[in-house]
Amino acid sequence: MRDKPHAEDTPTPDIWTGRATNRVQWLLALVGAACLALGIKLAVDSAWTSSVPALAMSVVGCIAAGLLVLFGTLAFVHVDLRLDRECVEVRCGHIGLPRRRIPLSHVAGADFTAVVTPRQWGGWGYRWRPEKGTAVVVRRGEGIVLNLWDGHTFTITVDNAESAVRIIRARLRSITPGTAA
Repeated sequence: MRDKPHAEDTPTPDIWTGRATNRVQWLLALVGAACLALGIKLAVDSAWTSSVPALAMSVVGCIAAGLLVLFGTLAFVHVDLRLDRECVEVRCGHIGLPRRRIPLSHVAGADFTAVVTPRQWGGWGYRWRPEKGTAVVVRRGEGIVLNLWDGHTFTITVDNAESAVRIIRARLRSITPGTAA
């Protein structure tokens, strides 16, 4: 009797899902909410009577900065990866935007990477670097690197990335490149 089954012995599920979360971005979202609240407080409770343009610019600036930071961070608090028989789908944040759907017929290969950092990609979020490709980075840690047939790469930070790579490779064995799956 074996303690651990080999990767070849375990069946691949029809749908594999994974997620990566970054709790630090909730702090940034709170900063955005605070800016938004400050802008609203200035608009409602202003005692400025001599300089209306300065008050208007302060209110608009606080509200705009608050909304930008709030929605910009909430969009990348987590990333969801869904892998089915036909495609890899990546959704970001609570609304699921931005979203990318990559048919497996466009994938040449998949690699596991033990460490993906925001520093490698220039920060958190949906990133593009000409020399590296495209990535969705929400935290430091393990990830998947998809090598596409057009020569580009797509990197996703996700928990249990090694399992996802194993499943993608198993599915790629049965797909002809450039055809619909």
